[in-house]
Amino acid sequence: MTNLALKKLWIYLPKRRQKQFWLILILMILSSLVEIISIGAVLPFLGVLTAPEQVYQHALIQPLIQMLDISTPNQLVLPVTVLFIISALTAGVIRLTLLYGITRFSFAIGADLSIEIYRRTLYQDYSVHLSRNSSEVINGIITKTNTVIGGVLIPILNLISSALLIIAIVSVLVSVNIIVAVLSLIGFLVIYLGIVILTRVRIQENSRIIADNSTQMIKSLQEGLNGIRDVLIDNAQKFYCQLYQNADLPLRRASGNNQFINGSPRYAMEAIGMSLIASIAYMLIQKEGGVSTVIPVLGVFALGAQKLLPALQQVYSSYSHIKGANSSFEDVLSLLNQPLSKYVEQSENILIPFKKEIRLKNFSFRYEKSTPWVLKNINLAFNKGERIGIIGGTGSGKSTLIDIIMGLLSPVEGMLSVDNQLINKKNINKWQKHIAHVPQSVYLSDSTIEENIAFGIPKDEINSQLVKVAAQQAQISDLISGWRDGYKTFVGEQGARLSGGQRQRIGIARALYKKSDVLILDEATSALDNATEQRIMNTVKELSSEITIIIISHKLSTLKDCDRIVKLDKDGVVHVGRYESIVNNREK
Repeated sequence: MTNLALKKLWIYLPKRRQKQFWLILILMILSSLVEIISIGAVLPFLGVLTAPEQVYQHALIQPLIQMLDISTPNQLVLPVTVLFIISALTAGVIRLTLLYGITRFSFAIGADLSIEIYRRTLYQDYSVHLSRNSSEVINGIITKTNTVIGGVLIPILNLISSALLIIAIVSVLVSVNIIVAVLSLIGFLVIYLGIVILTRVRIQENSRIIADNSTQMIKSLQEGLNGIRDVLIDNAQKFYCQLYQNADLPLRRASGNNQFINGSPRYAMEAIGMSLIASIAYMLIQKEGGVSTVIPVLGVFALGAQKLLPALQQVYSSYSHIKGANSSFEDVLSLLNQPLSKYVEQSENILIPFKKEIRLKNFSFRYEKSTPWVLKNINLAFNKGERIGIIGGTGSGKSTLIDIIMGLLSPVEGMLSVDNQLINKKNINKWQKHIAHVPQSVYLSDSTIEENIAFGIPKDEINSQLVKVAAQQAQISDLISGWRDGYKTFVGEQGARLSGGQRQRIGIARALYKKSDVLILDEATSALDNATEQRIMNTVKELSSEITIIIISHKLSTLKDCDRIVKLDKDGVVHVGRYESIVNNREK
């Protein structure tokens, strides 16, 4: 992980998180200073227990003696013990507070990143969504963001905290015995450095395995569950189970390997630390002064080692976690780096003027340079208030034409304009606010009928009366009223509790609820019986003459009340005329 990657992450953090980081850093420094005091307090504490006379005569203890009016060495035992207990408890409380702060801070950042990725993803062009698998994004938002929390954010903060703690501990030990302290630290660092060199490549390989297979796991889950009808009919359960297993097993194995690499040095270092304490005890006992002078120094080194070894292990573990999460971190950064269109920050109430016509001039479209043209050199104009029908065979480009009119796709050549104003990425959102669209396959969220008709509107802002009017126009109000919960009835995931025709009529009601002045029906009545289709088309016919209506249908009879019909042929030829002329042209 490079400094550049961390700088990019810093840029994406909200200002309040950046301020919170500095507060966490101050708390880390305070915690390290308190550790210095708590470890340093061991020396006088053990000294007053073993040789109170020597402590009583020490120059540093004289202010305490004078303040408490102590007259004999034995009277030092209680106040020094109390001070030692207070220092130990204070260090513990601050360390616990630091742990709480780091954890809350890291998960708050994780939420910020996840929300920002989702926001940027939703604002991407339709062509971007067409070009990638949704499992990549879902994995990035959920799984990989969690990996960044546990594998990057928390380890970085723990690494900083542990590094400050190590500096504090070593400074105390150096003041007691500089040679032993420096040699011990160098020895521990050399061992950990050797472990890093030996395991670095393996951790990086595991990191890529985890990142790749986590996406494949979600992909296999989505495909198996979303296509459950076909899976059951085709008896394909074994196939999708195998897909999931092929991704899950390598991921778990790589995660387990990294977990072992992260934690294994601890046990070796504990053994080495115990050996070091024994060696220090042997060296000190050889000097003059007896056991009473050795115990306080040995106690300082024992407590220092008890705190130093976990801190060193924390530094190594944090490093390993960061390296192990590197691939997921890079994927998260790439999702955060998705560009946002300029219209994102624009006022939601601004609309582009539409009083005259929609014009497509010399426009052509294809999805990739290597693919054939879907539409070539098309010129069309739709007047405001017109009823336009579009018909054509499969592959003639009907849906593509509609996607371009709605601004979901941009012409490769030519232009789309509204009242002579060019529609581009700067103003596309202003144009789309005019449009209500009913696709052939209507998406329904797992919520109530009312929420699905007023799609995308907070519950407390829904106009219930307008919902009912839209449902009446869509010829579904009588059916809804007959249900026990009425408009509060839940439709199930993707409308699973409704028939195809019911889902379609709710989609039509949704479009009518928006009160838009451009209504696009893309095979919207294909799932309906003839009588219901006719009633809905009559409703559409009676809508205000200020509403421009574009209807796509594979049945020419559905378009008989349109002012003009656009017929698209597979060879790129476009015929425009009234219903009678299109019928006559078909019969020839």
